[in-house]
Amino acid sequence: MAVPRNALKKWEKVRAFALGLPDAVEEFPWGESVAKVNKKVFVFLGVQDGGYPLGVTVKLKDETAHAHALACPGAEPAGYGLGKAGWVYVPLEQQGAPAAEVLCDWVEESYRVIAPKRLIVVLDGH
Repeated sequence: MAVPRNALKKWEKVRAFALGLPDAVEEFPWGESVAKVNKKVFVFLGVQDGGYPLGVTVKLKDETAHAHALACPGAEPAGYGLGKAGWVYVPLEQQGAPAAEVLCDWVEESYRVIAPKRLIVVLDGH
């Protein structure tokens, strides 16, 4: 099953943004792409082979961002109990899916929740 081009372009932008954050690395546990900082996942990027719908999962502590993310078409609290900790799965292939810029804002928030303070200082340029 082919991945819609628009969704793939968003995914590629989000992945590049996530991996551009201080000390971010990509790993492939469970056969899916994740971005980690300090050995902790801050965004689940899923798979891009068309085996599953393309989407991202981020941890959002900000109530407004969390509510906005959950209001996106097809979005839902993340599985495996992660939803209780603020993780939200946002599909990218649905009509009305968020723009790459919004997704990158959420990835940055998720990074800020997970990353150590010393890296937040680097991110903020202080």
